[in-house]
Amino acid sequence: MFVFGDFVIAMAKIIDMLLEIYKWVVIVAALISWVSPDPYNPIVRFLYNVTEPVFRPVRRIIGYRLGPIDISPIIVILAIIFVQSFLVRSLIKIGISLGGG
Repeated sequence: MFVFGDFVIAMAKIIDMLLEIYKWVVIVAALISWVSPDPYNPIVRFLYNVTEPVFRPVRRIIGYRLGPIDISPIIVILAIIFVQSFLVRSLIKIGISLGGG
């Protein structure tokens, strides 16, 4: 059973790393959006394609309640932190209880 515990812990660590990378992608996308970037730049297009599918539902739910300020990146970052704190830590604890670690 310890193999399954180690597998769960490894998956939790991979999820944590992917969420951390995505959190930085969201931060970079938010910072770049402040400077009116060239929409044909490949980096700007990549950031838009990666973050917009997550921002769009948040914008639909929250809207632009603060006027011209878009708070969807902040909401997404808080959701990522919540998932890292709750889901990843819970998976690690489950893995440890299964004999992993």
